[in-house]
Amino acid sequence: MKKLLAIILGLGLGILVAATASAQLTPGGIDMQPANSGIAEEVRFFHNGILLPIITVICLFVLALLIWVSVRYNAKANPTPRKFSHNTLLEVAWTGIPIIILLIISLPSFELLFKEDVMPDGKQVVAMGDGQTVDFVFNNDFPKTRMVERARHLQVIVDDGSGARALKNRADYTLDGLGDPEVVVSFATPPASGTRVIMRGGRSTQNASGCPKAKRYTDRCDQEIVLAPTMTLKVDGFQWGWNYSYPDFGDFEYVSKILPKDQTTPELWLREVDNRIVVPVGETVRVIVTAKDVIHAWALPAFAVKIDAVPGRINEIWFQADRVGVYYGQCSEICGIEHAYMPIAVEVVSRPVFEAWVDSQRTLAGLDPMFEINSVKLARTENNSAAAE
Repeated sequence: MKKLLAIILGLGLGILVAATASAQLTPGGIDMQPANSGIAEEVRFFHNGILLPIITVICLFVLALLIWVSVRYNAKANPTPRKFSHNTLLEVAWTGIPIIILLIISLPSFELLFKEDVMPDGKQVVAMGDGQTVDFVFNNDFPKTRMVERARHLQVIVDDGSGARALKNRADYTLDGLGDPEVVVSFATPPASGTRVIMRGGRSTQNASGCPKAKRYTDRCDQEIVLAPTMTLKVDGFQWGWNYSYPDFGDFEYVSKILPKDQTTPELWLREVDNRIVVPVGETVRVIVTAKDVIHAWALPAFAVKIDAVPGRINEIWFQADRVGVYYGQCSEICGIEHAYMPIAVEVVSRPVFEAWVDSQRTLAGLDPMFEINSVKLARTENNSAAAE
C-alpha cells in the first residue's frame, strides 16, 4: 500500500512540475502552450484552476473507495455478506453531488463559451484634457441589448505621456446616464492639459493583458473591455494547405503551406510555413473560416482558437494577441492523407510593421500602397538618407 501511494504521489508531483516548467512548445510537453491572449488565459484558468482540481479529487476519492471496499469487504474479511438493495441517503448523495459538481463546472464554462462565440463590439473614445474640463461624454450608441448600463461596462484610462493609468469609479470619477444615449464621465479633478482621456465602453471582456502571472490563477484579475475588430482575416482550407486573404486591405491573397524539411530547423519541422499570417499586436482580429473540399479545423492553442472549416459554410471566431512573436498551430480535423502537413504560423507584429507588410503585399498584387507614410518606412528613409550623406 505504501509503495502504491508513493508511486501515485510521485506521478502527481511529476505532472505538476512538468506543467509548471512548460514555458514553450516542447516535445513530450503535457501542459497547455503559454497563452498569448486574455481568452487563452481564461481557458487556462478554467482547466488548471477548476477542471483539474475537480477531476483530481474525484479520481482520488474513487481510488480510495475502491481500496477501502476491496480491503473491508473481500471474502476473507467479510465471509458472510450483508443482504440489502437500497440506501436512500447514499442514493440521494450519489445523484445530488454530481449535479452540484456539474453546476460548478457549467457556470464558468458558459461564460467562457459566450466570450469566445460573441464578436467583441467595444469602442474607444479619446479626448484631450485642458486642465479645466471635468465632464467628458461617451456616446452609448450600441444596440439596446449591448448598451453600456453598468459601471463595469465603461473603463476610464488617462495617459499623461509617462504611461497609461486606469482610474477607479467613484474614487476618481463618477458616471451619469448609464443606459442612455450619452454617458457623462465626471472627474473629481480636471485632467491636466495634454492628458489623453481614454473611455472604453462595451460588454465584451477578457482578462487584462497586464495582469501579473502570480494573480492569474487566484483572483483572475480585472476584466478589460475588448474593442471591436479592426480587421478581418479570411481563411480557406484545402487539401493540404491554407489560403489567406485580407478583405479590409485590398484584393490580395496568398497560399500558406508547410515549409520543406531542408529549409527549416528540426524543432520547427511540421510547424513552419512558407507564408505566415501577419496581424497587429493588441488589436481584435475577426477570422472567418471555410474550406474548398473537406472539413478542416483551424487551431491556434496560444490564442485558444479552434474552429471547423466546412465547405459551403462560413464560421467565425476572433482573437487578440497580447505580445509580438511567432505562434504555431495546425489543422485539427483529420482531413486526408497529408493531414499532418497543414501547419499554421501567425506572426504578431507592431502596427507600423503590419502596415508596411500590407503595402508590400499590395505591391506584389499590383495595387497602390495603402499606408504611404508610417514610422517603419520613415525610419528606413532616414537611415538610407544618412547612409547616402
